[in-house]
Amino acid sequence: MPAEFMTLPDAGRFALVNATLPAVLVKGFAAPAKEGLIAADLIISDGKIERILPAATAPADLMKADMRGGMAWPCFVDMHTHLDKGHFWDRRPNPDGTFDGALMNVREDRIANWSAEDIRVRFEFSLKSAYAHGTKLIRTHLDSIPPQPDISFPLFAELREEWKDRIALQAVALLPLECVPDEAVFNGIVATTKRYGGLLGGATRILPDFEKILDTLFRAASDNGLDIDLHVDETEDKQVLTLEAIADAKLRNRFEGSVTVGHCCSLARQDDDTAKRVIGKVAETGISVVSLPMCNMYLQDRHANRTPRWRGVTLFHELTAAGVRTAVSSDNTRDPFYAYGDMDPVEVFREAVRILHLDHPLDTSARVVTSTPAEILGRPDIGVIAEGGPADLVLFSARRWSEFLSRPQADRIVMRNGMGIDRRLPDYRDLDPLLEK
Repeated sequence: MPAEFMTLPDAGRFALVNATLPAVLVKGFAAPAKEGLIAADLIISDGKIERILPAATAPADLMKADMRGGMAWPCFVDMHTHLDKGHFWDRRPNPDGTFDGALMNVREDRIANWSAEDIRVRFEFSLKSAYAHGTKLIRTHLDSIPPQPDISFPLFAELREEWKDRIALQAVALLPLECVPDEAVFNGIVATTKRYGGLLGGATRILPDFEKILDTLFRAASDNGLDIDLHVDETEDKQVLTLEAIADAKLRNRFEGSVTVGHCCSLARQDDDTAKRVIGKVAETGISVVSLPMCNMYLQDRHANRTPRWRGVTLFHELTAAGVRTAVSSDNTRDPFYAYGDMDPVEVFREAVRILHLDHPLDTSARVVTSTPAEILGRPDIGVIAEGGPADLVLFSARRWSEFLSRPQADRIVMRNGMGIDRRLPDYRDLDPLLEK
């Protein structure tokens, strides 16, 4: 474990003093802000945030931990991941780094290796990493090509129960939309998804009768009380723009559930009039958008012996300005779709600031890995700092944005219920028995 910058008191009631908080994440307390950062003292009692006070006003008789201006954030939300896919790169790499290569290698590895035992080890490795980094809520997509749902969803339910006091878990059935017209197959996936409290999802692309497929998907979700979370337009091909069709389908079917879309890369390839029209529809329908900046930059515009010409990400600023709820997330981790990553929202945030230009100003940027994804996932109680809420915090030595964004913050302290956790990350050697197949 790296040397930590401070020591928390071993007490039921104490104060974190001289803390710097992202104002956008603080509820019920206001103070003068500089670059969206405010100074405060936090009174922690029996695992909860009892009071948020102006800096240097904590009661004199309380035991104190001096943050010396360091930042305190709420725990993170990673709203688009693939925990069933993670950590098998060494077993089945994607040598050319292309999207088609990723599809092929995942398919072959799934057929050969994805037993409940195999997925459990890799899934838990990701959870251990995420927990050590300070994550409290994760939504994962689960590959749902039959017979995989009957393996992955029961395992997910077991892990959701086992981890419920550490990380809240949600699951999306990532089904091939080609199967929707096959009633037996589609109805089976819907039934499994409903049984385990999941969401319906899939990766959209232009298919014959695409509008009919979307209508069937939306009706199934409505009839079964399910929300929808789709992979959308993960391509540089500007001829592919299914995002508009999804917005139209939500309106046409008067769907009242939540709809989230991820990627939306080809939106950035459109002319201004087309982009404005589509963004307007997304805002009108209340669809939320999550960008996956690290994976999108890795896969998009990748061609052999050629430098990429564009960043691969969606029109994040334009969507946000139109009133669309926007967030960023990890996506894949050490698998054929993305060879790297560690389920660390600080890394995701730092890279998103660079890739998406979420800086200058940075006043509200902290929301993209905390409060906004929590709201999208229906958990507005997570990702904020509020009196009466749990003292689930991530503490940093960094005092200002330049300090925060210039280092990986490896010396952070993660607090759960007012106590520091063991932040040791799992050892990659734990995966060796799986990868030697």
